[in-house]
Amino acid sequence: MASSSSSAIVIVAVLLALFAGSSSAQLSTNYYYKTCPKVFSTVKSGVQSAISQERRMGASLLRLHFHDCFVLGCDASLLLDDTSNFIGEQTANPNRNSIRGLDVIDNIKSQVEKVCPGVVSCADILAIVARDSVVLLGGPGWNVKLGRRDSRTASLSAANNNIPPPTSSLSNLISKYQAQGLSTQDMVALSGAHTIGQARCTSFRARIYNDSNIDSSFARTRQRNCPQTNGSGDNNLAPLDLQTPTTFDNKYFQNLISQKGLLHSDQELFNGGSTDSIVKSYVKNPKSFSSDFVAAMIKMGDISPLTGSQGEIRKVCGKVN
Repeated sequence: MASSSSSAIVIVAVLLALFAGSSSAQLSTNYYYKTCPKVFSTVKSGVQSAISQERRMGASLLRLHFHDCFVLGCDASLLLDDTSNFIGEQTANPNRNSIRGLDVIDNIKSQVEKVCPGVVSCADILAIVARDSVVLLGGPGWNVKLGRRDSRTASLSAANNNIPPPTSSLSNLISKYQAQGLSTQDMVALSGAHTIGQARCTSFRARIYNDSNIDSSFARTRQRNCPQTNGSGDNNLAPLDLQTPTTFDNKYFQNLISQKGLLHSDQELFNGGSTDSIVKSYVKNPKSFSSDFVAAMIKMGDISPLTGSQGEIRKVCGKVN
């Protein structure tokens, strides 16, 4: 009796595992091979144009994919604009006055619609754009899995709860990523995206005035453009990577070892905790960081996609059909 019960439990567990992975299993790198063969060249052209006008935009576009996938999965819910009877995710704390590049996505979507109308989802465009942004800023490339569909809803509360804030402790970072099926190593590798981009004073003010695990000269430099008083200079910017802020490399991790992480959550990765060894390994071996980052991006892109008949293919990314 016990053995038959055990067998039943094993079978159920296997079925659950297969079911859980079924959506991501439907994603494919050649999903649009026949239905929209020009999707990659069209998207890349739009990303190139945006980054040539402002290199910082590459980081902003990469961030959109991350903030989308951590809320209800990679379904472009982030892109839905608020209406008189709908509140989306764009006014959530991690996104308000912070997310950028929505106009770039809209422009790319309109170009894709011209070459293959009603075929490519906004969720897939976000995934391709994230890859292209990394590559164009000097980072590694990968084959993007595609076949996601777009949601018809969004969640303000999930956006507020699921995306780790810049004040996060290491344990909070680990738990937030684990909730998405991502490992601690995935978390450290994905945090390496902070090798590009900038942050607002309001995101790092507490760190540069209150934290003790910070290089003193670095803190003073950042304090010059970020007053201690809340409401003063809140939107003043500083690079997340002080060495090469528009080049995708491993300098971010070097900064952490020097106690020059801009965000509190950045420095938590190298602060005498369980992730110190991973940070050190990425400093010593840039190729290891690149390969782990690619693997983690692909894994993140697999978070709860809508496939098959779920969701829709939006005509315009900011609103449901």
